[in-house]
Amino acid sequence: MALASQSASAPAPAPIGSVGGLRGFVFALFFIFGGITSLNDVLIPKLKHLFTLSYAEVMLVQSAFFLAYLLISMPAAMLVQKLGYMRTAVAGLLTMTAGCLLFLPASASGLFVTFLAALFVLASGITVVQVVANPLISMLGPPATAHSRLTFAQAFNSLGTTLFPYVGAILILGSLAGVDESTLSAEALTAFRAAETRVIDRTYLGLAAALILVAAIVWLGRDRLREERRPVANPLRSLDLLKRPRFAFGAASIFLYVGAEVAVGSLLANYLMQADTLALAPRAAGERVALYWGGAMVGRFIGAWLLRRFAPAHVLAAVAVGAVTLLALSGFSTGLLSGATLILVGLTNAIMFPTIFSLACEGLGLRAAEGSGLICMAIVGGAIIPPLTGLAADASSLRAALIVPALCYAGIAGFALYCRSHPSHVFAVAPPVPRPTALS
Repeated sequence: MALASQSASAPAPAPIGSVGGLRGFVFALFFIFGGITSLNDVLIPKLKHLFTLSYAEVMLVQSAFFLAYLLISMPAAMLVQKLGYMRTAVAGLLTMTAGCLLFLPASASGLFVTFLAALFVLASGITVVQVVANPLISMLGPPATAHSRLTFAQAFNSLGTTLFPYVGAILILGSLAGVDESTLSAEALTAFRAAETRVIDRTYLGLAAALILVAAIVWLGRDRLREERRPVANPLRSLDLLKRPRFAFGAASIFLYVGAEVAVGSLLANYLMQADTLALAPRAAGERVALYWGGAMVGRFIGAWLLRRFAPAHVLAAVAVGAVTLLALSGFSTGLLSGATLILVGLTNAIMFPTIFSLACEGLGLRAAEGSGLICMAIVGGAIIPPLTGLAADASSLRAALIVPALCYAGIAGFALYCRSHPSHVFAVAPPVPRPTALS
């Protein structure tokens, strides 16, 4: 989930200066938005417990979060065109801060819907930051090494998705196993649940403080980049790209991939807590979620090596089939095998997004930026597939519900096979994008 709209203003080249500091800033953004996104995976079992929700209901956490990608991606790209990269990054960081602070009134209200509203605002800020980060890191250096810079930046994203669930499990889930709620009176139960929501408050207040600090640093360096403002383009003209079968199939595959990845990560803690899986306590199960996202981080390095030696469509087909196989093994087994195979799905996720993205956008040439914006909107799959998986779990079981992400990965395998049988022979060559340079 690392690529975003590139329909932003292209900065004019500056003759001198170092871009090292700006790269560090962008790497930090990747770390931050990746980590906060994966924190939902430990927030879900907490809210499910506190509000006595079904799986379908608690999966609305991901719906509220990922709906922002559909609604905010194009407006965010227009904002970059109007304000430039650095100022838009500040706007995104401050929006994220507002979302974190909204957890305070959400906890005070005692209503689940107010948590969903806070998550939507938080995700809106993350969407804006992603719209800034991806094209900027691609342009901060020679075009020939853009892919390696983006891969390196995605490693920071994966580092955030690995560390945040582990720390979040300690902060958010640590006390759930220590209290037997059946022994509490009604008054004591109400007080306990109020105290548990304050645990969430403290976590997101800490994030808000860190985000304000980062926003202040970016604001101080807002003029380090020379940028030309351009008239804001009409984003609706990009929709005609969906008439191209290869691009449309690729955008649909991004939808399926993000939905499947988020669904598995969201259910993983509860899955590992099952008596016939690993019977883990909530905190321990939450900590294991870090292994799922850590697998994606390790898999990126393995995938980078494989993609240099094999055709991308072949590698994508292999990992998609591998994901289906692992889900089947998990669903039809118990104990350690069941838990370990589900965690290993994270390893197969590693190269899917960038590979689907590059295969879908082959041949777009001058319209590649428009395609990137539409693909960013397809991330809304994270808002739709997880609730469907939750409905399946409520209707049957968590094991049976794995059929939903398995079908998603099967669809991705179909896209890979389509790309193998319909190779892109025509590439429209775009002129090199001017590279921004830090002002000295």
